[in-house]
Amino acid sequence: MRWAMAGVALVAFLAAALGIGVSATPNEPVAVDEPQYLMTAQSLWADGDLDISNQIAARSWREFTPVEPPIETVTQPDGRQISPHDPLLPIVLAVPVGLAGWVGAKLTMAVLAGALAALTLWVAVRRFAVPTALAATGTGIAAASAPLAVYGQQIYPELPAALVCLLGVSAITGRRSPASLALLACTVLALPWLSVKYAPVAVALAVAGALRIGARRELAWFVGILAAGAAVYALIHVAVWGGLTVYASGDHFAQTGQLGVMGEDPNFVFRSWRLIDLLVDRTFGLAAWQPGWLLLVPALGALAAKGLGMPWGRTTLALPLAAGWLVATYPALTMHGYWWPGRQVVVVLPLAALIILCWLARAGRIVRAAAAVLGAAGVFTYGCLLVDGHTGEVTWVNGFQQADAPVFHALHPLLAYYGTTTSNVVWAGMIIALLAAGFWQARRARSVLDDVVAEPLPSGRP
Repeated sequence: MRWAMAGVALVAFLAAALGIGVSATPNEPVAVDEPQYLMTAQSLWADGDLDISNQIAARSWREFTPVEPPIETVTQPDGRQISPHDPLLPIVLAVPVGLAGWVGAKLTMAVLAGALAALTLWVAVRRFAVPTALAATGTGIAAASAPLAVYGQQIYPELPAALVCLLGVSAITGRRSPASLALLACTVLALPWLSVKYAPVAVALAVAGALRIGARRELAWFVGILAAGAAVYALIHVAVWGGLTVYASGDHFAQTGQLGVMGEDPNFVFRSWRLIDLLVDRTFGLAAWQPGWLLLVPALGALAAKGLGMPWGRTTLALPLAAGWLVATYPALTMHGYWWPGRQVVVVLPLAALIILCWLARAGRIVRAAAAVLGAAGVFTYGCLLVDGHTGEVTWVNGFQQADAPVFHALHPLLAYYGTTTSNVVWAGMIIALLAAGFWQARRARSVLDDVVAEPLPSGRP
């Protein structure tokens, strides 16, 4: 087990670290929101505070990009400028940035990617009884392909949030103890400090954990700690950022208000297409870059049929997964953002991987072989991206869909196109069919197992 964990951690670290040399844009090693996190980390290292006005005045961003990043902050009456991003990621990266600059930050992210892969394997084997070989193979494939490998070095809170979320799952599914409750409380409280958009996932974890707590006294303590943590979060944000969320300090939201982060006139009915397009969109869907994520659909069908043998699986895995997916569907401003595809669902992808692994552990050889082919195709696609990225033909933000990646281009015309009704209706039907197939296959397997258990042994003993 230790060797398997070390192996997948190394695979994840190398897959992420190899992407550090690929630029974010043609002229920027880091771009979009990454400079904001880096400047805040610089401020924490140099000044011990979150005020980046010194860094902006000194143009310290030149240490990691030749292009001046856009101003995102509102200047406070006392001259402070606080970046509209939650501070836990800059806190984690402050020392690496202070010692080794932006490369140190990205290497730290790659280390976290390795930790996430090792923990995913451990939870799959120890908590859900997935065979070690299958868990190692599946975890390694997920870690060595997009989007996990990409966000293993991008300076965003996505992958750290996935690690924290999985720690919460490990606490819920383990033996109940003061240590496990403390770990769960820490993970629930930490997620919003990485980004307020993870608050629904944190709530889902808290609900799943509360359902496992039998003693009223323990439940009261758990709820009380979370309530106190939420109050501290609100008080600090009002004092530092000027509102209940970090968006209060953003220049864009000075006119639209903090809820403007969802869009000035959001069409939530239209955004419902994201429920499937986050998975099957031809450019920004998960399956376009790693077809193995399509296996999540029949695996969810099997989970709904209680066919995976997963104690507490519905609440512990499915509830946070649903919360993260719904946030990416409705509150998120856009699906086709100025970032690598899949960003908004990375936080819950390890939970999706666990559901797939539990399903494959009970599937036949043909299904496992097909899963291996799909997963290998995604790893190959990531390798193609690395080659084109290191030669300067594509970047993580611009033009990645022009990469010389045969599998991606073969799938591209077959997948859905966000905003096009016909392709979305077709794929909605296919997803429903896959869900039904997974459901009925699991029900049939349970029925056969029940018949075998009920049949008396030759000796007449039950």
